[in-house]
Amino acid sequence: MLRSARVRILAAILLVAALGELGAGAATYVAGREAVLAQLDERLQVTVPALRSIADPTDGITPPPADLDQFFRQAMQRVLPDADESILGVVVGGSSYRPSAGETYALNEDPAFVRHAVAEADDDHPVLGTFTGRWGEMRYIAVPVRIGQDAGRGLYISAYDVDGALAPLNGTIAAYAVFAPLALIVVGVVGWFVAGRALRPVRLVREAAARASESDLSARIPVRGRDDVSALAETFNAMLDRLQRSFGAQRRLLDDVSHELRTPITIVRGHLELLDTADRAEVDATRALALEELDRMRALVNDAATLAKADAPGFVRMEPADVGALTTAVAAKAAALDPARTWEVAARTAVIVLLDPARITQAWLQLAENAAKYATPGTPIELGSRVRGDGAVELWVRDEGPGLPADHVERVFERFVRVADGRGADGSGLGLSIVAAIAAAHGGSARAEPDGSGLRVVIVLPVPVSPFSSDSPEGAPWPAS
Repeated sequence: MLRSARVRILAAILLVAALGELGAGAATYVAGREAVLAQLDERLQVTVPALRSIADPTDGITPPPADLDQFFRQAMQRVLPDADESILGVVVGGSSYRPSAGETYALNEDPAFVRHAVAEADDDHPVLGTFTGRWGEMRYIAVPVRIGQDAGRGLYISAYDVDGALAPLNGTIAAYAVFAPLALIVVGVVGWFVAGRALRPVRLVREAAARASESDLSARIPVRGRDDVSALAETFNAMLDRLQRSFGAQRRLLDDVSHELRTPITIVRGHLELLDTADRAEVDATRALALEELDRMRALVNDAATLAKADAPGFVRMEPADVGALTTAVAAKAAALDPARTWEVAARTAVIVLLDPARITQAWLQLAENAAKYATPGTPIELGSRVRGDGAVELWVRDEGPGLPADHVERVFERFVRVADGRGADGSGLGLSIVAAIAAAHGGSARAEPDGSGLRVVIVLPVPVSPFSSDSPEGAPWPAS
């Protein structure tokens, strides 16, 4: 395929070059021929004043010719032909006259030419014309001559051999015809290597795509240069990077989920194998345990499905949203997670930000649920939003409780990371990973900050669209109902 593309590119280059050379050669020949013919016409017309000076001398000494015979004899002696030129004097219906020297061919030896010139001549004006006969293509002028009382009609004919005049031009065109194909060969050789070099990244893309598989996406294309084809290679490498990260994340997720599902499956299977169906109390207890474990598995599968979609297009649907109103709505929903606890809105910022309200609410409530689960009983939980000095927006939840060990602060958003001490080990271990994925889908991030005797978990969103008021701290508790 690449070979045919290389051939097509080269064929197109050679075709354009050949047409260009052909057009340039034809235009040069036509223009040169016209220039040569124009020069011949100028030289032919110079004859007219010379003939007038013979027919009507102005020096006051030389007498004018008495008749056509005397005129043509003087003309043949005084006007000598140039190279490639021949002249002939004709008395229509009578004699003809040739120069005494300088002719390379005799016009009167081509009767067809003489008849043509006489037939085309005008009695009052010189006539320029072209004729192809015995001596090849001739460019001529026929000048009518009348002398005094002589009743005869004379015609002075001067003609140039067009082929002879065009000989230098024809030699140039012949040399061009030889060197043009050689130039095409050079263009072809150079074009073959240039096309191959230009298409090399495309060939590497094809080879890398052929080598790439679900189990091996490590192949990359070396990029050299800054042209469009090199940009294609860079784009392909970036695509492979994304695919490798995505496949790796999915593989780790599947491995982790399969590992996490083994425990509840083992528990349920073990209890069912040992179940005494005759003992009603044991049946009820086993049923309750199985339902609990199934609920945990369903939550795990739902969380895993959410993470699997996090990198897909359409995971978030961005729209301008009022962060202040969103803070109020999330606080109201969070209060229902633990009605016995005090929920406070510590600060509320009124800005418009491009975000997905549903996904942000999901992430924010996940933080609130974690805080309600792990905070010290009876202590309040704070929610808030604010605009930082750099323009980014922070959404946070703060609780009072065991906090996090220092070595878990950075890892708490990883999948299936649980803290053995302090904040317990309940849950799927994917909640904060979902929070981080939602923040990343918005171009932001999530982090955990030890805060005094508790923990502050923050979602950072990009710069808002347009603020319309300043941050407004609120210390009043949010009603639980």
